[in-house]
Amino acid sequence: MEKLSFYDVKSKKKFESDAYKVQEKGGRFFAVTKSPVGTHECWRVLSKDQAQKMKK
Repeated sequence: MEKLSFYDVKSKKKFESDAYKVQEKGGRFFAVTKSPVGTHECWRVLSKDQAQKMKK
């Protein structure tokens, strides 16, 4: 998987990860990964095109 940039709202820091899963919620696509500094998840919005490429 390609590396994506995520923003951790709780720690207010950006980080990159290539260990994420693609989820659909309410007709929108998201990349979801664990926070590097906590137990919570960080979500990033994906376009439909990005999501289709990553699901393959």
